[in-house]
Amino acid sequence: MPADPGPSADPHAPSACPADIRCPRCRDCAGPGSALPADRVAKADPAAAADPAALADPAAMLAGGAQVAELERAFATAHGAAHAVAVSNGTTALVAALRAHGIGAGDEVITTPLTFVATLNAILEAGAVARFADIADDLTIDPARLASLVTPRTRALLPVHLYGLPAAMAEIYEFAAARGLTVIEDAAQAHGARSGAVPVGSAGTAAFSLYGSKNITCGEGGIVTTADDDIAWRLQLLRNHGMRQPYDYVLPGYNYRLTDLQAAIATAQLARLPRINASRAANAARLSDGLAGLPGLVRPAVPPGRVHAWHQYVVQVTAAAPIDRDQLGKCLDAAGIDARPYYPALVHDYACYRDHPRVIIDATPRACRAVREVLALPVHPMLTSGDIDRIVSCVRTALTDR
Repeated sequence: MPADPGPSADPHAPSACPADIRCPRCRDCAGPGSALPADRVAKADPAAAADPAALADPAAMLAGGAQVAELERAFATAHGAAHAVAVSNGTTALVAALRAHGIGAGDEVITTPLTFVATLNAILEAGAVARFADIADDLTIDPARLASLVTPRTRALLPVHLYGLPAAMAEIYEFAAARGLTVIEDAAQAHGARSGAVPVGSAGTAAFSLYGSKNITCGEGGIVTTADDDIAWRLQLLRNHGMRQPYDYVLPGYNYRLTDLQAAIATAQLARLPRINASRAANAARLSDGLAGLPGLVRPAVPPGRVHAWHQYVVQVTAAAPIDRDQLGKCLDAAGIDARPYYPALVHDYACYRDHPRVIIDATPRACRAVREVLALPVHPMLTSGDIDRIVSCVRTALTDR
């Protein structure tokens, strides 16, 4: 899914970043509190505005109260979903979705290798086996690569709406229906995105993240949307220790609850989601116009019928460019522009997964090439016109002044 690591994981501590694996969210492990220079163009806007009146409510500190219910109602409405169930974070949303669909030990789940590690971790946490399909030109999972991976143990497909771009869901749902497979959408980065005429997360089951870098955020939080009444019921039980009523345990559950304080923050932002996404789309269009015609630079394209949420604006620096991705990143860094790979390696390429008994590393040549080329440029709503001009100027200079 991709949801960035939270504070509890402390990914920025120097001991957590081996010398050969640079932390994708920090520079030289300076730490999340390190101040950026005043003129540096930040990768993301970390501001999380909320309704002060909602936060002033003494009940807002309770878990699973009225504010959570309001967030669920508003989120379901905004995404055309029958149900929305709020949970503690985006990774938990994926785990809960898998468990609610009964996916566990011995089951195989097919996903993409070009994603944040939470997608893989959720599959493993549910007890399932991870398989990987290659990507299409748009960097999302390629439906044409699914058939060769299906075995008698395959239970689910887990497409990722990467960077906010919906995967080819019509083809994926058609493929799944013909084989009796469950589809769970990793929509962690895709708030408000659309596939065809409908929002992502409205047709089946989808997991969203409310982590601090997302289009809307409450610091940590997640939501599962579903069209299935029974799945919604199971999700509500799973997040609260399996309780139907106090001390009436229906199934083994967990503490996946979201607090009212977090829900109040997210609800206030949800009302602004259309404006937030429109601003991101406008920034993306300006970047694409400004970066046209550069040698070896592939700009992100949106296939017909899909609406991108523009959580990230990711270019590909191909072999035809005069410098490689990492060199371009250094040029941008020197110019005070925060750009980085999303993601620096395929999700299974880290030592802790390479020999994992429930991680099957399938051949994905296109993903292997893309992961060496991708670079995310700032696209968030707080960018000024001057910021965008500066980004474009730096990239153009780096790729033409050689």
